[in-house]
Amino acid sequence: MAKKIYKRDPVASKQLIVDNAIKLFSKKGYAGASMDELSSMCHLNKAMVFYYFKNKKGLYEAVMEEILQEIYYTVIEENKLHDNPMDELEGFIKTYALFACTHPYLPALLLKELSDSGAVIPELLFASMRKLFSLFSDILKRGEEQGCFKDVVPMILYFMVLGTLNLLVTTKSLRIEAAKLDDIDVDTCATCDIDEISVYLIKKIKLMLKEDR
Repeated sequence: MAKKIYKRDPVASKQLIVDNAIKLFSKKGYAGASMDELSSMCHLNKAMVFYYFKNKKGLYEAVMEEILQEIYYTVIEENKLHDNPMDELEGFIKTYALFACTHPYLPALLLKELSDSGAVIPELLFASMRKLFSLFSDILKRGEEQGCFKDVVPMILYFMVLGTLNLLVTTKSLRIEAAKLDDIDVDTCATCDIDEISVYLIKKIKLMLKEDR
């Protein structure tokens, strides 16, 4: 009796690699991620991984595109739940905050790439971030047109929101350690969870957008 040959689904295999790579890069970063470990996680041989992705950089690009696209479409779906720019702005901030918290390597990557014109994925990163910025900017423009917001400068506000959230996520362990020191009496927000942080940020941004200057 002839042995039955099972064909691997290329779409499913590629997605399996990306899903596991997201977990691996989120845990160990680009430099620390091993293709041997990834192939083991996927239960595939390494040659199969490189069949779908030419190299580690190509895989990394696919991972980042997956994450940033997911953020983009999650924000779009969130916006559909609201009928005014103020609520849309709050939804954007909370959605990004949750994403940054559940994908802790993403904030570190964004800060690195934006600070030193990173060598890994500049074109992909900026293209994806432009799409996210466009959503944010459109919310502010609608708010300005409807009289909800005043003195709007989208790019500055965008980096205020993303910069604050990215830094707070990436410095969490450092802030926890700093809180243990007795030499400086400073609140490092070591016990703040992501919801508290996003609510505080939303409150301050809303106050800024309502003020006349």
